[in-house]
Amino acid sequence: MSAWKEETFQGVIGRTVEESVPWWPKPDKPSEGRPNIVIILLDDLGFAHLGCYGSDIHTPHMDALAAGGLRYNNFHTTAICSPTRASLLTGRNPHSAGVSFVSEYDSGFPHSRGKVRKDTALISEILLEHGYSTYAVGKWHLTPGKEQSNVGPFDNWPLGRGFEHYYGFLSGATSQWYPDLVEDNRRVPQPKTPEEGYHLTEDLTDKAIEYIRDHHSAAPDKPFFCYLAYGATHAPHHAPKEFIDKYKGKYDKGWDCTREEWFARQQALGIIPADAKLPPRNPGVKAWDELSADEQRLYARMQEAFAGFLEHTDYHIGRFIDFLKTIGQLDNTLILLLSDNGACAMGGKEGTVNSWNGLGTQESFESKLKRIDEIGSPLANNHYPAGWAQVGNTPLKWYKSFVHAGGVKDPLIIHYPEKIKDAGAIRNQYHHVIDIVPTILELLHIEAPSVLKGVPQKPIEGVSLAYTFDDGSLPTRKEIQYYEMVGNRAIYYKGWKAVAAHKPDTPFEEDSWELYRVDEDYSEMNDLAGQKPEILRDLIDRWWVEAGKYGVLPLDGRSLAGKIRARKSVITQPAGPVRRKYYPSPSRFHASVAPDLRNKSFEIRVPLSRHTSEEEGVLISQGDGSGGYALYIQNNRLVFYYNYSGIGKYTVISDQELPAGSIVLRLLMLNTGDNEGTVKMFIENRQIGEGTVGHTGFLGFAGGAFQIGRDDQSAVSPAYAAPFAFTGTIDHVAITLGAYDFDVEAAVIRELATE
Repeated sequence: MSAWKEETFQGVIGRTVEESVPWWPKPDKPSEGRPNIVIILLDDLGFAHLGCYGSDIHTPHMDALAAGGLRYNNFHTTAICSPTRASLLTGRNPHSAGVSFVSEYDSGFPHSRGKVRKDTALISEILLEHGYSTYAVGKWHLTPGKEQSNVGPFDNWPLGRGFEHYYGFLSGATSQWYPDLVEDNRRVPQPKTPEEGYHLTEDLTDKAIEYIRDHHSAAPDKPFFCYLAYGATHAPHHAPKEFIDKYKGKYDKGWDCTREEWFARQQALGIIPADAKLPPRNPGVKAWDELSADEQRLYARMQEAFAGFLEHTDYHIGRFIDFLKTIGQLDNTLILLLSDNGACAMGGKEGTVNSWNGLGTQESFESKLKRIDEIGSPLANNHYPAGWAQVGNTPLKWYKSFVHAGGVKDPLIIHYPEKIKDAGAIRNQYHHVIDIVPTILELLHIEAPSVLKGVPQKPIEGVSLAYTFDDGSLPTRKEIQYYEMVGNRAIYYKGWKAVAAHKPDTPFEEDSWELYRVDEDYSEMNDLAGQKPEILRDLIDRWWVEAGKYGVLPLDGRSLAGKIRARKSVITQPAGPVRRKYYPSPSRFHASVAPDLRNKSFEIRVPLSRHTSEEEGVLISQGDGSGGYALYIQNNRLVFYYNYSGIGKYTVISDQELPAGSIVLRLLMLNTGDNEGTVKMFIENRQIGEGTVGHTGFLGFAGGAFQIGRDDQSAVSPAYAAPFAFTGTIDHVAITLGAYDFDVEAAVIRELATE
């Protein structure tokens, strides 16, 4: 029954109560006999990373789920986070659902709006209609960046898409120590600091347990759906030091040796075929023995941090599973655990310490080595090198964003004692993330709605894999699946796969297609394109048919820079200066609200009052300890601090002390070209300081929160401790720009994996 359906009154209404007959509608009965549904989604976890898929990382609780359920070794995703999440929750292909790339990017075409279309309902919306309580915890990444601000709109936040409660973060990545937390439809502070023991994975687990505990207390007979999407193991790789130190020295042997060991373990476990081959190293990955001793020491520590991060996540998944046991619901719960794409190579050849995405900044190797002891801590935003991502994808080629197997073949564990009797078995039927929703619907005996909330619905596009529960020898019921990601293309059809990696900003006609018989060639080693041209031609033709059927067109193979230029060309620029006013708030603002200060002149004007000269604190800040800017008063002087990704740090301090009382402080940045600017400080029109700032091409393009009157997470400047809230009174902060330069959101760059 629809949650908002009105029933016709069946009593009698007279002139008075005595002349009337009351009537009450029958209360909705719980969905008797239907199981709870839990989806546990991990991020950037490669095919080989779990112990039960071949790694030497300690993941006993996820391994236990596999031992009590089924492991799939031929399961596929979309190669990147937002599209996989859209497909996972809708049962439709990502382009069909409107999310062909990360949610911060809107291409201007229906297949890439960065939000799930209303005619492709989420499983949460369907289950809500059928008597389920619905909870989402963790990473969302299905709301466009421009809609993630504190004023929404909220129809693409979790509560707008069928979830009754939500706790987590909206964007593609966040610090595990200082996350940008949202509860329901508002930003909230984290419950404690890292120094007090805070970590996001623990916090998310606590909240999921809280939601289900409260649910079970109030309605023990009502089933629930919990979507638990951890930020782990997406970079930055943050974990408590005791977990990281468990792996100290374990990876000194290097990525080549580790990869060979994991491959051998996979064959021994039977998670890959006995005749599978281990491909050569991916292009760009050096042999471990060719690295210097310092390189080996640094890169090994980065992998130790990742391993500690994953084990820490496994520990808290174990807490969650133990809770389900405690309330007697584990056997009555369908648990699906998977990753959203292959391991990520965004750390590049050397990995990163200061800025996890590694794009736009060039940390020196020496600076990273000096910070080796900070890796994994709140002081770093580290990511391992591509060599370790390759290990995580053993025995597959390439990485996240590629539609070769390394980008799209991922772990899937299904635990459901009610239906799965072949505990611990491996299933090798070919399936895709769009097949999860139809599986759930089949098990619950629910038909996908043709209309929901008044909107006609697209058909479900996936194929249920519930048939695999009983018999691992049955042939796959999925015959065909297309792939497209940032121009990379592939298609699977009846045991064959054609795949092409696209070079950005080149014609698609120049792409080189490869052909594999993947039901016999697990690792995509033997390219048969030259031997079977007729099969390749047929598969390419089928790709175009599928592309037309599911809204993949137009293909977009432009580089990120090309997409930026195209977007700028269609946006009308303001004719004159633009002024924005911001008011003090204890809440953080999303980065989309912050002004774009890059390579332009601007003024920051702050009317404020101080009763004494000792009142101080942050006036405006954006970013975090890894990069950003802040304007603040300290020791009775005005200070402007700018940290360009740890590479360039600039401080301008007024040469005069500030008077108490009501004043107007002004900071004027004069763009002098060549990525530099001159900062001038004023009280009204009286200059009180001046200095030079470099790297202005990145000013205002940092991650982290945008705040007025405080800096309450990872402090931008090392000169103060968070939150360093201003103790006087700020009327407002006015920022005037010569013109805005609209751009693709920062999160797009952070999510896009490159070669």
